[in-house]
Amino acid sequence: MKREKLEKRKKVVLSLLLHPQYKPMRAKEIAMIFELPKGRRKELYPVLDALVEEGKIVTDRRGRYEAAERAKSKKKEKDKKNAYIEGIFVGHPKGFGFVEIEGQEDVYISEEDTKQAVHQDRVRIRLKEKASGGRRMQGEVVKILEHTLTEVVGTFEKSKKYGFVIPDNLKFSKDIFIPQENTNGARHGDKVVVQLVHYGSKKKSPEGKITEILGNIREPGVDILAVVKSHGIPTEFPPKVQKQAWRIPDHVLGGDYAGRLDLRSWTIVTIDGEDAKDLDDGVSLTWDEEGYHLGVHIADVTNYVQEGSALDVEAQKRGTSVYLADRVIPMLPPRLSNGICSLNQGQERLALSCLMDLDKNGKVIHHRIAETVIQVKERMNYSDVRDILAGDSPELLERYEELVPMFQKMEKLSGLIRKERKRRGAVDFDFPESKILLSRSGRPIDIVPHETNTATRLIEDFMLLANETVAKEFCCRELPFVYRTHDRPDSEKMEVLLTLLRSQKIPVQKAHAEVTPGEVQKIMKYIQGSPKEAQISRMILRSMKQAQYTTQCSGHFGLAAEYYCHFTSPIRRYPDLQIHRIIKEHLRGRLSQERQQHYRRILDEVARQSSVTERRAEEAEREVEKMKKAEYMPYHIGEIYQGVISGVTGWGFYVELPNTVEGLVHVNSLRRDYFVYDSQKQELVGELTKKTYALGDRVTVRVADADCVMKTVDFVVQSDRDDEDESTKERDRI
Repeated sequence: MKREKLEKRKKVVLSLLLHPQYKPMRAKEIAMIFELPKGRRKELYPVLDALVEEGKIVTDRRGRYEAAERAKSKKKEKDKKNAYIEGIFVGHPKGFGFVEIEGQEDVYISEEDTKQAVHQDRVRIRLKEKASGGRRMQGEVVKILEHTLTEVVGTFEKSKKYGFVIPDNLKFSKDIFIPQENTNGARHGDKVVVQLVHYGSKKKSPEGKITEILGNIREPGVDILAVVKSHGIPTEFPPKVQKQAWRIPDHVLGGDYAGRLDLRSWTIVTIDGEDAKDLDDGVSLTWDEEGYHLGVHIADVTNYVQEGSALDVEAQKRGTSVYLADRVIPMLPPRLSNGICSLNQGQERLALSCLMDLDKNGKVIHHRIAETVIQVKERMNYSDVRDILAGDSPELLERYEELVPMFQKMEKLSGLIRKERKRRGAVDFDFPESKILLSRSGRPIDIVPHETNTATRLIEDFMLLANETVAKEFCCRELPFVYRTHDRPDSEKMEVLLTLLRSQKIPVQKAHAEVTPGEVQKIMKYIQGSPKEAQISRMILRSMKQAQYTTQCSGHFGLAAEYYCHFTSPIRRYPDLQIHRIIKEHLRGRLSQERQQHYRRILDEVARQSSVTERRAEEAEREVEKMKKAEYMPYHIGEIYQGVISGVTGWGFYVELPNTVEGLVHVNSLRRDYFVYDSQKQELVGELTKKTYALGDRVTVRVADADCVMKTVDFVVQSDRDDEDESTKERDRI
């Protein structure tokens, strides 16, 4: 090829490779772009070879060509991304921390590498090599990008000229200095809210000013209020919201009946806990030779909470009602949640009803969603329905004689629905739960098991079925919607779990592949009734991803459901309230393209906010539960309990008591031997005696200590404590 022609062709080819829309291609693909017939493609090769030799273009491992300067730029960008990562710093009481990075494993940050970052800071980190034998990636903070935590809740400790606040959140590991002029009249021992004005340095403590005094730590309810405040959960409704709530009538107005299906003559009941006040779901059931006709009737909250109103904005901000040991923090003002929106017995109420026809096997063959007006005949509770179905109470059987056949049919239908759900592979986690009973002063006086019975199960089955039915209709219609989704577990996490299960002699089929709900169900069935059931169930749950709200109908792994949403609790969950609006607009023929576009604009944020507020509520509920259990146990120090090992670590093992209190048996308290931790089998093994403490083992323990501040309980194994007591007596005799 003549030099002049070669140079001309080199320029043409190079200009193509430098084009902004060009992506790396093989020689054959480049020839096709230049429309070179097969017979002339060989003319392209010398041009490409010459450009490679001159260093103007390069090839990758797959033989694709790219301009050298672009390849170099991409490599720099890749190296830059690999070198620095941004995330959220999560502190630890001992000074070190972790950085949470979306879509990646958390990165460990040692105390000397935190660069004085505090809990919830947005930081930039540089990755370091993993420690020898270590699994977790390590890093160092190179820059604090943003302090997102602006307020801290804690206990004020007063000195003569200044004070300190000891944070309740142990992840914020530094005490906060309060100058005298910023104490706001707080007294020693007060629970306070502190606004941070300086985040501290190596030589200086963080500094703040007290903006709110919650009360003295000894006052009833102040401890739980402090938890609520520390999680940023709103407790008071703004005046504008309160005014709007009071303007809403306490009865159904005449104009509200128009266009609704009148179901006031139907036998509809609510079945809830004895102390429930916000009743947002009622059920009805009739049957004939063709099958069952199930009605799930949900309070029509959207009739009173208009989109964009102060009530609606506040409800979205809260996201969910929060249920704590001594209080409920509602999503809607009590005038609505306990009044006009609650399906109270004998009162006419507006509802959104999912009316389902099921065959004799419990499968939905037809359904209808309708705006209705209903009147609940009886307000039932779980205990009474359980006793009616068990036939244990002649008094209840006589009192509710007319309803007994319906309850019996409900029990039968519930069994059919549950059987069908299990057939497709749904996973049913049945953890022991408890209720903490408090005295008037807020002190825990008892912890009682929270029973799951036939009545709770049948309501759960009916609500799940309604949720699936509604989700399926709107997903198939391809309308904007909010779904409740649960993604498949991460394969690496599941493989670690499956390895552990095999070491526990639990048959597991899958390896290095995606686990299905059916396979998880088989494991659950195998461990059912064993001492390890609750502990292994929790480990399986922790290995799964968290359910969340999304605008994509991607299914629910745990329920083995292709379609799922939250439709049944609009009084206490914002996603349910939001989709009720969409459903009603669709039923009324008002879901125009413009309205659909409106919902597509806002629903991603609705889903995100709902997921965030749900996590916030769960964290607050868990923290209060741990706190009250730790407060309960000091009154039982020295008492002996039978428990089950619920977790094993290198520093000891955790024991769960029948009342669900969990405490640590520290490895240093095991007197008879030196115990080594086997992480693969999750057990501690004595070097001399070969004694093992493994997950699910039953042990007898004595309560040794309880720390209300740290929210921890310590146990000692009873046999080891006896040895210690005997040696103490021997020393006393000497």
